Amino acid sequence: MVAALRAEAGTELPVRALFDHPSAAALAGELERARTARAPLTVQPCPARPPLSAGQRRLWFLHQADGPTATYNVPLAVRVNGPLDPAALRAALRDLTERHEVLRTVFPAVTGADAEPYQRVLPAPQGVPLTVTSVADGEWERALADAARQPFAIERELPLRAHVFSLAPERHTLLLVLHHIAGDEWSLPPLLRDLPAGYRARLAGAAPATAPPPVSYVDYALWQRAGAAEREAESLAYWRARLAGAPERLALPWTLPVPQRPTGRGGVERFTLDPRVYARVRELALRTRTSTFMVVHAALAATLSRLGAGQDIPVGVPVAGRGDAALDDLVGFFINTLVLRVDLSGQPTFLDLLARVREMDWGPWRTRRCPSSAWSRS
Repeated sequence: MVAALRAEAGTELPVRALFDHPSAAALAGELERARTARAPLTVQPCPARPPLSAGQRRLWFLHQADGPTATYNVPLAVRVNGPLDPAALRAALRDLTERHEVLRTVFPAVTGADAEPYQRVLPAPQGVPLTVTSVADGEWERALADAARQPFAIERELPLRAHVFSLAPERHTLLLVLHHIAGDEWSLPPLLRDLPAGYRARLAGAAPATAPPPVSYVDYALWQRAGAAEREAESLAYWRARLAGAPERLALPWTLPVPQRPTGRGGVERFTLDPRVYARVRELALRTRTSTFMVVHAALAATLSRLGAGQDIPVGVPVAGRGDAALDDLVGFFINTLVLRVDLSGQPTFLDLLARVREMDWGPWRTRRCPSSAWSRS
């Protein structure tokens, strides 16, 4: 919603405006008062060496430093019931690379102190590597895990692979492995929409009848770089002040030894929130003009503090980074991580703490954005 309003109004409308001006009339007045012009995201002339986006630059640097690893592989497994046509699937994968050019982009190594990394977009279409393997029930999980862990050589390989594991003539699993430099969590819905649509069209002997995206990932990288040049000093000053003196890690009583080198291994703890508790969380968010994300963030900070983490609680939170409506249906790497730092000094009540979290999660900096996933669910 915020991205659409920004695009329509042509201004950098902050997220907090939706909460401070909850009626349409009040929000319209805020739009009139907004003074920060916002450059439109449009198709731009493509230079010979398009720059990497800020996120891609981070991953490119890590790839150069650590070499090929599976740390940034994004696997997605889909069950396919019924007969599967590998030729139609290969054609649909080619259609996918034609529609989303980041899937046919490689990231060459560069040398020299002044050398800049760049995106090398290969001509469309490109054939995505696809393997079809027959497996037994007992081998299925190990085969998927092995395929998901194969590293990418991003200098020369497409950042997408596909594997079909067939357990029977009408029982298959399609595994897509995407390198993070070309996609993120919010890229999966358009990918899972466009690939089946292309497969159905190819089965019928036709090309998919989908309109191309309004912009490409290269357009986004150029747009981002132009905007970042204007805000770099402000951004650095904000984060240096915000993170000054922050603890390097939280001192929790069960913290495991920190390895000398990152392993890339982690875990997921799943739980179900009682519907009645969730309803009360939503009611508290509405009453305090916050979001469910902010209520949960405050509860997490209070819990960590009670468990011995101290009164200075920084938490890393992923944000979608899709600040323009033209990016909603585009596969690409837009995600970022913000550090949300909460001060629990002075024995605040929970409502006081929630007010502090509210200000922290919005922040005074005009281009800050709260997590898109949190807003969409609140």
